[in-house]
Amino acid sequence: MTESAPRDLSRRSANARKRLSRRPSRLGTVAGAAVKPDRVREEDAGFPGLLAEVWRKAGRAADTRAALDVLLTLDGRVPAEVQLGGLRSADAAALRIVAGLGRAEQHTGADDDAAADAAADGRSAFLGELGLTTSGRVVVRVPSRPPLAKQHKLVSGVLRLAWTEQHLADFQRELAAAERRFADAAADSRRWLERQGPEGRDALLAQLTEAAQRTAPFMLYIEDNQYTNFRDTNNVTGKTLWPGHPDCALSSLVGMPLQLWSDHDAIMIVGIALLIRSAGYGRIEEANGSQLTLDNVGQLLERTRRTYNGALGAERIPAAPSEGVEDLMALAEALGAHRPEVAGSVQLYREIHGALIHKVEKAAAPYGERATALDREITERLLGALPLTGGSLDELRPAPGTDPLWLARPHGAFGTGLEAVVHEAVAATTDALDADFTMSRGLRSLPALVRALRAEDWDGITKWGITDFFCCVVPSADAARHFGGSISSVADTAWAMSSRMQYNSWHFIAGNLPRTDAVLGRDHFVPPVIPDIAHFSDQHHHGHVNNMVRFTIRSPHAVEVLGRRFNGFMDMRVLRCAGTPFTEQEMLAVHKVSGFIARSTSQAAALAEQGEQAEVTSFDSEWHWRSVTGTPVEAAGTGRPRLRVA
Repeated sequence: MTESAPRDLSRRSANARKRLSRRPSRLGTVAGAAVKPDRVREEDAGFPGLLAEVWRKAGRAADTRAALDVLLTLDGRVPAEVQLGGLRSADAAALRIVAGLGRAEQHTGADDDAAADAAADGRSAFLGELGLTTSGRVVVRVPSRPPLAKQHKLVSGVLRLAWTEQHLADFQRELAAAERRFADAAADSRRWLERQGPEGRDALLAQLTEAAQRTAPFMLYIEDNQYTNFRDTNNVTGKTLWPGHPDCALSSLVGMPLQLWSDHDAIMIVGIALLIRSAGYGRIEEANGSQLTLDNVGQLLERTRRTYNGALGAERIPAAPSEGVEDLMALAEALGAHRPEVAGSVQLYREIHGALIHKVEKAAAPYGERATALDREITERLLGALPLTGGSLDELRPAPGTDPLWLARPHGAFGTGLEAVVHEAVAATTDALDADFTMSRGLRSLPALVRALRAEDWDGITKWGITDFFCCVVPSADAARHFGGSISSVADTAWAMSSRMQYNSWHFIAGNLPRTDAVLGRDHFVPPVIPDIAHFSDQHHHGHVNNMVRFTIRSPHAVEVLGRRFNGFMDMRVLRCAGTPFTEQEMLAVHKVSGFIARSTSQAAALAEQGEQAEVTSFDSEWHWRSVTGTPVEAAGTGRPRLRVA
């Protein structure tokens, strides 16, 4: 479906067009001809800068507990329990004993005073350390272990922890208990894996490998062992390691006798299997940054069980009678079986803590006052701009007398009514939610999709390019305040977001197709099906760091074409570069707006099935320049060298 060059253009001319910049402020100029980048990212931008500031603040804290509060929450950016779940068993024991962490009684500072007095009197039995790694983990130097700088890549130095003789005695008992729990978990995991047999284990490894390949980045731990598909440290199939790569911790176990598996690997395999059985591949990210112990996975499943039972209004899902693997597997399968019913009763969504890429599944409260007010405001805006009737977003439908083909026919400044729907809904949401940018994506040619589906041309769909998709981005009227007052920078940022969202549409569509060789060989993720709210997402993703994508709502929806359901076919994203995070009620309203666009897209697809050949032609780089700056395309790239095209 990708557009080809007109026949009267020479190959040289066609190639010249490909070398033109598509950045709105440089339209018509030679790509890569700028003397310097428009914006240069600071070396410590994003996560490195955050960690450095967190460490400085922890160093200024009044005592150890205050410093830990800063470190465990990354100065208020993540819940402390996320970091606590990532502590090695020895580190967790040390902080309970030396710092009183996790004690039920309110902290009084007595432990800190005792440790300080012991150190001052020379009675310290051991001088430990507290540190923060460059991956954001809190680590502790415990007896018999080398200095933290020899074990980890630290953000900076260390804070000292003085241990008394009593601390050492208590630690020895707790560590022995933790080692027994680990040994029991490893033995239990091995017994379960043994019952699967060689073929069952290999099938399980194949499933886990595909899960790692088809999901967003994750970082899981078993004591010191890290299992991740994220960037340079990856040791699991992902963007760098292909399935079957000898360095992949999953692929390397295929065909290997169970007796040769390490205890860490055995527990890890069982832990991921539990997560997948409870909710599919997406559940893995809910363990991000955690120790993947049976205890921690069991707690996650139990928390989910309570959420689901609350949504179902009864104790429909029984608790696991023990923390044994068989009982946890039964609980995970029950959660997976009841999840569709739960999703039909309440709005499930995920809360994302971007600093540690950790996700938590939640059940939203009912539509409340804030969501209703937003619904009313956006509905009124749409009724004034489009030929619609209805008292709420759910009730919107074509007004009496409206041309039934209007979604496929020109409307206002747009080539199709569908384009007008997308733009008006996005613009109204930007204003109503006081957002800095709002966007929605989709496929440019629904007729092409209809033709491909009728021909069952699955392989052909996988060959479509990123430009076969679109994304409409509408910034707020004062978004330039985040970009030094430059309106052209706002246009460039809007286009950068649009391009990335086009990639997301491309990335998800293959996940809805039959599993042919071409589909399986094509890079794609499992399409999203529930919305999310993200906090502090401007930490890791380079595009998020560069474009200040801090607080977001994402609302994906399915679209039906020729009876086939395409999950994640479109979504709406709302973002703030600064200020306050979005709320659950705001997410609920956005999900309704996104649902309206999805219904309109399904209706446009039905028109394409009837033979209408309308396509989306708006929302390219030129459109974003005009809509953001209010100036003609000719004003873009003024004064810069242009490439002449015959």
